[in-house]
Amino acid sequence: MEQRTEEVLSPYHTFSRAEWAAKRADHPMTLTPEEVTRLRSLHDRLDMKEVEEIYLPLSRLLSFYVAAAQRLFHSQQNFLGTEDGKMPYIIGVAGSVAVGKSTTARVLQALLKRWPNVPKVDLVTTDGFLYPNAILEREGLMERKGFPESYDLPALLRFLSDIKAGRRPARAPIYSHLIYDVIPNQWIEIDRPDILVVEGLNVLQTGRLPRDGKAIPFVSDFFDFSIYLDADEEVLLRWYVDRFLTLRGTAFRDPKSYFHRYSKLSDVEAIKTASAIWTRINLVNLHENIQPTRQRADLILKKDESHAVEDVALRKL
Repeated sequence: MEQRTEEVLSPYHTFSRAEWAAKRADHPMTLTPEEVTRLRSLHDRLDMKEVEEIYLPLSRLLSFYVAAAQRLFHSQQNFLGTEDGKMPYIIGVAGSVAVGKSTTARVLQALLKRWPNVPKVDLVTTDGFLYPNAILEREGLMERKGFPESYDLPALLRFLSDIKAGRRPARAPIYSHLIYDVIPNQWIEIDRPDILVVEGLNVLQTGRLPRDGKAIPFVSDFFDFSIYLDADEEVLLRWYVDRFLTLRGTAFRDPKSYFHRYSKLSDVEAIKTASAIWTRINLVNLHENIQPTRQRADLILKKDESHAVEDVALRKL
């Protein structure tokens, strides 16, 4: 009885992997195995089956949402008698470090681009809106990198406001994971896309509301649809350590890498170092800022230890 009551009161429809896969219906597969391999991150295990059973149904669902938003926009135009330009549809992708946000965002972008009407789909990560390391060091925030206070929130909100207003082009700073810093005087230009995917740790994070009720305080206020990638904490730790070990033998070997000092660690030392970083920084951020936003998402994808999505929760309309 208690479980049935929880299901009735839940704002989500929950689907098993098999139930969700069936929602693909006759939606065509538009990516090749080679493309899927290029889209996945170094440590991820995304394959064609995952795209077919999870992301193709999601792409089909999003096509309905975007079409409905466009119809509503035109109806509002007729009602108001205005001729505003198109409003980009913004999709937020949130979740912990190492959960696979980048892969999900890239796969969604690739699938959405292949819709019959060939929409313009752009992708931005919020890493570019981190304060430069010089500022973080000056403010004593290097150990809080990735926490809400480490982002230039006003700049990110201005960027999203420009996107929604149709200003062209809107510019987003570029972040380098090699040097672990924002690249000075370099930007990506976003020029009136049909769809924009915004990926980041804290994109669903809330904070204090403004006393006068006038400011737009949250990044998610600009989202039309949001996705949260979820996994158990012990699984996330394992993925983070595995990624660290992989990077130790690849990117960290580059002398320009901010983490080059870790390239010479033994397996035991690398595991100990990665676990300590996870516990001291990423787990704290997960508990304090990321995990509490999970229930704000329109869609929650829960992954198992093999990186495969095991169930899907879709917010009820």
